[in-house]
Amino acid sequence: MLEQKTQHLMNDMGTLLPMIVANALNALGAIIILVIGLWLSGKADQLVVRTFSRTPHFDPMLRSFFGSLARYLVLTVTVLAVLSEFGIQTTSLVAVIGAAGLAVGLALQGTLSNLAAGVMLLIFRPFRIGQKVQIAANTGTVTELTLFWTELVTEDKVQVIVPNAGVWGQPLRNYSIYPAPPHTGEVRLPIADDVDLDWATARMRAIVEADARVLADPAPSVLLDRTTDTALEIVVAFSTADDEVASVKSDLFKTARTDLAAGPGRRPTAELVLRTQ
Repeated sequence: MLEQKTQHLMNDMGTLLPMIVANALNALGAIIILVIGLWLSGKADQLVVRTFSRTPHFDPMLRSFFGSLARYLVLTVTVLAVLSEFGIQTTSLVAVIGAAGLAVGLALQGTLSNLAAGVMLLIFRPFRIGQKVQIAANTGTVTELTLFWTELVTEDKVQVIVPNAGVWGQPLRNYSIYPAPPHTGEVRLPIADDVDLDWATARMRAIVEADARVLADPAPSVLLDRTTDTALEIVVAFSTADDEVASVKSDLFKTARTDLAAGPGRRPTAELVLRTQ
C-alpha cells in the first residue's frame, strides 16, 4: 500500500515537474522581457527628445509629447510580449484594445481634433507667445499655447480660451510679424515777416531732431509754406514709433513759442501766433 502511494507521488511529481519548470522559465522570460522593455521605453523617450532637440524652433512641449508617445508604444509592445510568454493569445486582446480605442476615439473626437490641431500649431508655429493675433472674432495677445487650447488676453484684460481646432481651421491675423508703420505728425508754425527764415528753420530742425521720441529714420523735415499772399508758415513733419504724436506736437509748440519769439531780427513787442492743422 505504501509502495503504491509512493509510486503515485513519483508519477505526479514527474508530471508536475516539467510544468513547474516550464512555468518558471516562462515567468523568468517574462521578467526579463519586462525589464528590457522598461529600459527600452526610457531609452526611446530620451532618444526622441534628444533627436527633436536638435531641430531648431521645435517646441519643448512637443518634444515631451512625442517622447512620451514613443515610451508608451514600447511599453504596450512589452506588455503584449509578457502576456504571450504565459500562453495568453494576444491577437484577440489586440482586437479588443483596438475596438476600445476606436470607441474612445469616436467619443472624444472633438478633444482629439483639438490635440491634432495643437500638434500642428506647435510644429508650424504661425504665432508665438506674446504676439498680438486675431482668430475669427477674437483679438488679443497670446499668453499660452497648449496641446488642446490657446489662451488670449484682450486689451481690456479679458481672458479668451480658444480650442485649437478653432485656431487651426480659422483665418489668422498676426499683427506682430511685421513692424508697424510709424505714426506721422505735422506742425505748422506761422511766422512774422521780420523773422530770419534761415535761423528759424534751422532752429526748428534742431528742436525736432533733439526730441528722443522723434524717429531719425524717416528723418523729420522742416519746410516753408505760404498760407496767403503774404503769410509764411514753418511746416515740421515728423514720425514717432509709438502713438505720441499729440504730445510731441504740444512740446514743439511750447518750445517754438519760447525760442522763435526771441529770435534774431524780432522787435521786442512782436508776438508769435501758433496754430495747428
